[in-house]
Amino acid sequence: MRLEPKPAPPLVLLLLYPAAAVAATLVISAILVLAAGASPFSVFYLVGKGAAGSQFAVLETLTRATPLIFTGLAVAVAFRAKLWNIGAEAQLYGGAVMTVLLGTGALALPAPFLLPVIAVGAMAAGAALLLGPALLKTRFGVDEVVTTLLLNFIMLLFVSMLLEGPLKDPMGLGWPQSPRVAAEAQLPRLVAGKRLHFGFVLAVLSAVAVWVVMARTVLGYQMRAVGHNPAAAGFAGIAVDGVLMKTALLSGGLAALAGFSEVAGLKGNLTLDLSPGFGYSGIVVAMLAMLNPLGVVAAAIFVAGIFVGADAMSRTARVPSYIADVMVATALLTMVAAILFSRFRVRWR
Repeated sequence: MRLEPKPAPPLVLLLLYPAAAVAATLVISAILVLAAGASPFSVFYLVGKGAAGSQFAVLETLTRATPLIFTGLAVAVAFRAKLWNIGAEAQLYGGAVMTVLLGTGALALPAPFLLPVIAVGAMAAGAALLLGPALLKTRFGVDEVVTTLLLNFIMLLFVSMLLEGPLKDPMGLGWPQSPRVAAEAQLPRLVAGKRLHFGFVLAVLSAVAVWVVMARTVLGYQMRAVGHNPAAAGFAGIAVDGVLMKTALLSGGLAALAGFSEVAGLKGNLTLDLSPGFGYSGIVVAMLAMLNPLGVVAAAIFVAGIFVGADAMSRTARVPSYIADVMVATALLTMVAAILFSRFRVRWR
């Protein structure tokens, strides 16, 4: 048995692959729910109702999707150029730290000016965190999978040190957290009394902007060329190392916006559990979207709906909310398989 490359499939077939992956995920999840002694139809209904059964549920799903859009975009941009950024979690926390540093009184600016400055500062922090692994990759051939993955743990320890020291809120009542950012440094809510904030709009606009960059600019063409074949891209006159560095700056900056939106839009301060794994879930989102920036929005809402719906489902059914983690992991595996079969055919002889 061997795999042979096959011609690029038509657009309709490309759209069917994610649908097939989602269907396979539902089938596998249904088997697991049956093994747990529950009805798959009942569980899936409760998950759907918990994710989109009311205005509150829809807004919660969109709120949960906001950081996933940013981390999904970060992964999609990097993976498109074959820069394997597994460190979106670290870049998220880098953006969150910078948001707290600039938003708790360091800058005396009104909100219309302060928020853009903080967002740019957060992006710079995230970009710097990916710049190091990118330099090690281009200069010394160090595997960026290892360096970006290890940076996640280093960054968490660094944040823990900050919350127990320079950034510790003296009024935190023993819980390690930073002071709250000023009112001028907080993103406005889209619906009064609800948690959905302007970060969601920023995330969607970022997805559109990234799509324009990827599809309509020279840099986007260079990133795709480097991703397809770095040697051929270099032979054609493309500065491969320079493209990878630009990709790293863009990817790290996008992931940092997730931290900015969570602090400035939702939490108001920095805690060690700010992210329940948004950086890692961004990989699933990007793969479900087949690295398409616009598809990232839909994939992020889908993944967020699973988590929000599973939390609601677990309160009424006897199936634990961990089924959401199983469904997301299964979705990643089935999507990888779908991408494989979209690009290769199996030859048995």
